[in-house]
Amino acid sequence: MPYVPQDVLDRIAALEREVRQLRGRAQMRPALNQVLNGDVVIGEGGRLFVRDPDGTAVFETGQSPTVGDYFTTLRRDTGALALTIGANSYPDDDAPTQMVRVWDRNRNVIVMDDYFSDEFLGRPWMPVQLHPTERQSYTGTTYEPAWVGTTPAHNAVLYLSMNTYANTGGAQVRVVLTHDGTETQLDQWDCPAAAWTSRAITYPLDGLQFLSYFTLRIDHRAKSASQNCETRLYSAYTRNTFTEAEAPDVPVTATANASTAAPAAALTAEGV
Repeated sequence: MPYVPQDVLDRIAALEREVRQLRGRAQMRPALNQVLNGDVVIGEGGRLFVRDPDGTAVFETGQSPTVGDYFTTLRRDTGALALTIGANSYPDDDAPTQMVRVWDRNRNVIVMDDYFSDEFLGRPWMPVQLHPTERQSYTGTTYEPAWVGTTPAHNAVLYLSMNTYANTGGAQVRVVLTHDGTETQLDQWDCPAAAWTSRAITYPLDGLQFLSYFTLRIDHRAKSASQNCETRLYSAYTRNTFTEAEAPDVPVTATANASTAAPAAALTAEGV
């Protein structure tokens, strides 16, 4: 006939044995709140959350159930965005590739990729080096530079704003970009006499790569001999694209590199 514990002492003794066993096992393995070796894998649409004591998600990574894309979001303890990669990026996340954005405390993006151009930085916008020459005020009838400078390309789109005054006979102005020994005239216009003529230029930096150098010149000339013209520069910077049409043409070298990188990546994936 089997033994069946009948009193409280027998039950207490059994519980003590189980506690000793559990203590021994706990000393034989790491605590369940640590990973001392190996990987933690969250897959098949799962997500990882880190929340502060009041429940605010300050870190989140995985796949969004609403957008269906993989993303990483880092927030302040107020819930305000601090860094986002890919989906769930305020105010939208339909960028063609996963953008990286850094946010200030007022929900403004202060650092980001370019939305439409993979080649360039989106923000911050960067100034362009343009410096006045001694011919900023000029009486000659052949083109001479009023402003000139060389700058590395940070953003995709160049923006210039300037103003030219012409005396009797009027004047002409042109803007020339030089890269890799090739000159491109971005714009040229006439300036009527006895008036200030304003001009703004927006130009995607076609054929340039990130941090490749280019030179800008703002040339001007008087149409009548011995008559003065003067050009003043108000703005010179590069900015992110606002529309897909503003995305610069990818340099030929970048296109070639991309086409050769794809087969190499496939070989790597196959373990070659």
